[in-house]
Amino acid sequence: MPSDSRLISLYLDMLSAERGAALNTLEAYRRDQEDLADFLHTNDTNLETCTIDTLRAYLAELAERDIATSSIARKLSSIRQIFRFLYRDGLRGDDPSTTLQSPKRSRPLPKIMTVEEVDRLIESARFNASLEGPTPKRQIRALRLYVLLEVLYATGLRVSELVSLPASAAHQDGQFLSIIGKGNKERLVPLSEPAKKAMLDYQAMLAQQAPKKGTAKRQNWLFPSFGKSGHYTRQAFARELKSLADDVHLDAASVSPHVLRHAFASHLLQNGANLRAVQQLLGHADISTTQIYTHVLDEKLKELVENHHPLSDKIRT
Repeated sequence: MPSDSRLISLYLDMLSAERGAALNTLEAYRRDQEDLADFLHTNDTNLETCTIDTLRAYLAELAERDIATSSIARKLSSIRQIFRFLYRDGLRGDDPSTTLQSPKRSRPLPKIMTVEEVDRLIESARFNASLEGPTPKRQIRALRLYVLLEVLYATGLRVSELVSLPASAAHQDGQFLSIIGKGNKERLVPLSEPAKKAMLDYQAMLAQQAPKKGTAKRQNWLFPSFGKSGHYTRQAFARELKSLADDVHLDAASVSPHVLRHAFASHLLQNGANLRAVQQLLGHADISTTQIYTHVLDEKLKELVENHHPLSDKIRT
């Protein structure tokens, strides 16, 4: 076997025997390391003799191939691990990967919707819910979608938190919902009067028109279903939301429950809300996660200046 192929096989055997790595993991490492070995071969070197400069040249070539930053970072992790193995097992006298720099990942800005677009969605859902459906099931379904949208935009809940709200959520005293979020952490989120009324109306319709039979498991949820979990699923919500977006002539591909959560946060900041307060409402453990919304506003402001300032090139041309 060629030297590099032999070393890669030794490393993968170690991963399998000592760490119990899955087959897919082993194949991913093999692809990454064989890609590196091919580059080294074309540069008259190999895993045993290459230098850090050669490894830097390899990373530069990956960038020129227009490979995603996340994929380059994964390949770099694979490189570091095989050289650490070679050094530890005495197959190399040094580890040339120790000072390699990880590529900086550009964090994509979240998609957001305008206030007008959100209003179009909610008003359309409200109108559909006000119509007398051809069947009780259709009418309940229309009201459920309206309630989901009203509550989501009023609270900024994660979609998993929203669809799994307990039935008691509609009857909580005061203007706040108590939510158990990620990490089993509790937080309070405000609940508007329209959202609270929508939940109560929905429960009343369920009690009046839904089948009397049903498991106690379904009765625990604000949005019950006959599925395994007992409550409505986030996937079903996403499908109905995209269908509604089509109906009001919005780009369905850019509309999702998570995008509405983004809209909740961005619109609060846009109207002067405190960043720390928005962090608490969203349930973010780290404020840097919330700060991404300030970048969205920065982009919007820049776009406003470019499109409307009298000295803008776009205006003058």
